[in-house]
Amino acid sequence: MNSHTGLKQEIRPFDEEAEPPGMLPLVNASALLKEIPPAIQTPGIKVVLPQRRTFFPISRRSDAFRRRFFPDATVDQWNDWHWQLRHRITDLKTLGSILRLSVENITGTAAEKSNLPLSITPYFASLLDEYDVNQPLRKTVVPLANEHIMSPGEESDPLDEENDSPVPGLVHRYPDRVLFLVTNFCSTYCRYCTRSRMVGKPKEHCVSLDRWEKAIDYIAKTKTVRDVLLSGGDPLTLSDERIEWLLSRLRKIPHVEIVRIGTKVPVVLPMRITKELVRMLKKYHPLWMNIHFSHPDELTAETKYACERLADAGIPLGSQTVLLKDVNDSVDVIKNLMHGLLQMRVRPYYLYQCDPIPGSAHFRTPVKKGIEIIEGLRGHTTGLAVPNFVIDAPGGGGKIPLIPEYVKGYEGSDLVLRNYAQKYYRYPDVLGE
Repeated sequence: MNSHTGLKQEIRPFDEEAEPPGMLPLVNASALLKEIPPAIQTPGIKVVLPQRRTFFPISRRSDAFRRRFFPDATVDQWNDWHWQLRHRITDLKTLGSILRLSVENITGTAAEKSNLPLSITPYFASLLDEYDVNQPLRKTVVPLANEHIMSPGEESDPLDEENDSPVPGLVHRYPDRVLFLVTNFCSTYCRYCTRSRMVGKPKEHCVSLDRWEKAIDYIAKTKTVRDVLLSGGDPLTLSDERIEWLLSRLRKIPHVEIVRIGTKVPVVLPMRITKELVRMLKKYHPLWMNIHFSHPDELTAETKYACERLADAGIPLGSQTVLLKDVNDSVDVIKNLMHGLLQMRVRPYYLYQCDPIPGSAHFRTPVKKGIEIIEGLRGHTTGLAVPNFVIDAPGGGGKIPLIPEYVKGYEGSDLVLRNYAQKYYRYPDVLGE
């Protein structure tokens, strides 16, 4: 143990041996009865002590899935995030007992070939269609044989993050902000993950307290850094104590103005958003959170409840969505997703062109598809529902926005503009002349 932090030197995503929160502890009833005032202790009357139960919603679909595939799990256990992590689906046999797999799935899941481990929480598995191999959500988390096909332009580190890493686990690309990779663990692995080179591989990318200390020391010494984004892996798979340790250390640095957390936990592990976690996060404002959403089917009662807890705690929520072929590459799907997010108080932020990681060609769309989607949103729905479509430029160029062409040129001193309805207008730009 580290004497001044109370943290183990090796930072693990969760404690396998810890008693899950929300489980009823063993109590000594006679001892509790002694604490009841004599005035309400009536002879012959049985005193029923209230039981503690951590409330979290469970949809009918998820509950039916629990009863079928995890019949020994109580609702309390299902709604405990530690239980969900311990019962992740990580092998072909278990996956095949839940879903009808295709030959492509079986080939793609072969452990010895996979670039990225298989991991799906029971909760998220409950949202997958047992028979439909073309269901959008299935495609995002169930491996396909195409993952093993290397296409031109694909690289293990397409964004060149490692070249912009002054110390292990920290990426400093933009002048005033850094990306802090605090863990390499996710509860559920997306098959198009930008960091497939490192996540789920603890031997190659172990996370340690020493690594955290070096990253924090760099941030403290680099006074131009005003914004720190905690990512990974997924930071919210860490314990409350470890998250608070990181936040408290960062808050002690005078020039760090805001801290952001990038996560998919509210989508794949919503029960992780406990009252205790939210109560702790509230202490470290201004704190922002960007959540990774892919499809409207992810907007469940459980995810809504998790986002409401975060929003009620004063944490501004944004969404980040990767444009994926045959998953969300249509105006209607993206519009429905963005509308649903706004109802959950999540502001659409980024729509990403899929990064060219190895084996990602079957996920990537032409860039013009993203521009068409933005054009199909702009003017046809509220501007709040229109994310920024960006390419994170290969080679470390950073995020570059792409927008439809609305400026058509000049006629004299008039700027000619096209609106969403394909009508043209002139603006007297005499100052521009």
